[in-house]
Amino acid sequence: MKKTDNPADPFKKALTEATRALAEEHELNVTFTADPSGFSGDTMRLPQVSRRMSRDEVLMARGAADAMAMKIRHHDAATHARYTPSGPVARELYEAMETARCEALGARDMPGALSNIDARMGAEAERKGYGQVRQASDVPLAVAAGYLVRQAATGRPLPQAAQHVADLWRPFVEQQGGDTLDAAAHSLDDQGAFARLSRRLIADLGYGDQLGDDPDEPEDEADENAEQEQDDSGQEQSQQQDEGDDAEASPEQSQERTQDERQAQVSMDEQSEDELADDAEMSDSDMPPDLPPPVSEANPDYAVFTQAHDEEIRAEDLAEPAELERLRAYLDKQLDPLRGAVSRLANKLQRRLQAQQNRSWEFDKEEGVLDAGRLARVVANPTTPLSFKVEKDTEFRDTVVTLLLDNSGSMRGRPISIAAICADVLARTLERCSVKVEILGFTTRAWKGGLSREDWLKAGRPAGPGRLNDLRHIIYKSADAPWRRVRPNLGLMMKEGLLKENIDGEALEWAHRRMVRRAEARKILMVISDGAPVDDSTLSVNPANYLEKHLRDVIAMVERRKQVELIAIGIGHDVTRYYNRAVTITDAEQLAGAITEQLAALFESDPRKRARAMAGQGRRFG
Repeated sequence: MKKTDNPADPFKKALTEATRALAEEHELNVTFTADPSGFSGDTMRLPQVSRRMSRDEVLMARGAADAMAMKIRHHDAATHARYTPSGPVARELYEAMETARCEALGARDMPGALSNIDARMGAEAERKGYGQVRQASDVPLAVAAGYLVRQAATGRPLPQAAQHVADLWRPFVEQQGGDTLDAAAHSLDDQGAFARLSRRLIADLGYGDQLGDDPDEPEDEADENAEQEQDDSGQEQSQQQDEGDDAEASPEQSQERTQDERQAQVSMDEQSEDELADDAEMSDSDMPPDLPPPVSEANPDYAVFTQAHDEEIRAEDLAEPAELERLRAYLDKQLDPLRGAVSRLANKLQRRLQAQQNRSWEFDKEEGVLDAGRLARVVANPTTPLSFKVEKDTEFRDTVVTLLLDNSGSMRGRPISIAAICADVLARTLERCSVKVEILGFTTRAWKGGLSREDWLKAGRPAGPGRLNDLRHIIYKSADAPWRRVRPNLGLMMKEGLLKENIDGEALEWAHRRMVRRAEARKILMVISDGAPVDDSTLSVNPANYLEKHLRDVIAMVERRKQVELIAIGIGHDVTRYYNRAVTITDAEQLAGAITEQLAALFESDPRKRARAMAGQGRRFG
């Protein structure tokens, strides 16, 4: 091997071949990226492995590869879709149990693969803090159900943090559906039977109302046949009655009736011809209706299957006031250790902004403060009048800042908590400096497509449907709302089940439209995200780069129009490949410093200092 070669390349090559063999897909494309792991079409995304090849990186890559390979090998999409529940919680339970089934099947023949998956599962559980939770309600039931199915099927102990979650939920699950759980664990080979048992277990756990129609229930053809026979019988009886009436009538009456019927028929025919003529006349004279506006201004070719289920909603409409207060208190308590550091950074930002408020001057005035910098002209030519300057406020008072937060499932845990508290501090700090702040979030209403996908399935699965999920765009704080009134809203980010998938391009375009409509002279849009756009439903039926390409198109449009200054901060994800002005931080705890320094640099009055500061942040946090 040459010295210039990446020492991780042989490992990546070996893992790629092993993954193809496990999945029994020899044409599978395997990529290593900083984006979230997953697969769409014939491409699998695995966690990036650096040149150092640390133990954690290797275990995470192998665990992700083995888990997804087992899913590809043992999972039938058609069977899965047939039994998928309609409700969100039931669907999450169903997905988690199917994933556990596939991994347990793989572990039966390949114990080494399960060890890799165990290592990845344990790392994920520790990262999300599952080992420290004290109540079962602090962890989604779907997560615990997946753990319990997997343990029942394999008989192996779970990683410590995952075992803790399973033990918390075990009494409830076994009390409600212990027999069903055992039966499901012994039905791994038959996906259809396992799916039926999964639905039964979901009903046992109290979510039977979210299952939807039973796919195995036969259609009631007998009722339809009976209705058809009844209709036919009614028509025959009516016809016989008419014939009997005709027979009883006199010949003269029959003749008159026949003439009347012919005249009525002629009148109907003439009326039909007139209506057809009118229709033809209207179709010739009327202009064709205007085509609907494109979904995206950035790319007219970007398609959406349906927008009927999308929502733009205020945070206070997604939870009761008491729940928002409780979630806000939980957020405050969770981030007490970080509050001091964030507050110091906020004070630093405020001092820098307030210090700049009186550094701007208007020159060549007839009165004011003597401009000492121009006295040389007076000395050289005494006839030159004195020049004065007048101090004025800087223009950043007439500014609005929008913070667009990724509310996807991968932000769950500490990243979303820190993002929420930073948004809190940022809003309070800028409000003191007379800068308006808007806080927005974006996610989807459901996993795996929601109602949009159901509509698509009912429509016969047309090809190339475009975006295939229900958007949820959340307004945590509008720019004109006082902070004291909306403070509890950020607690909503702690709500279990809120964070789902992320379609960044449409969210960025939505935030941009909101900003452009505002009257402020300067508009700053800051995006905080931890990954590329990911929506399994959309990417499963469109090109693998469909959402990513749209995001790039929207960014290009925003930067080309120059109505809004765009900044991005990536948490553990290199967003510099999307945004021209971007910062990547390796730890969520660096987020407060990154936001503070970026905004301070933006408000720097000297353009050269501003450019140096912006460039320096990329080096500091990247």
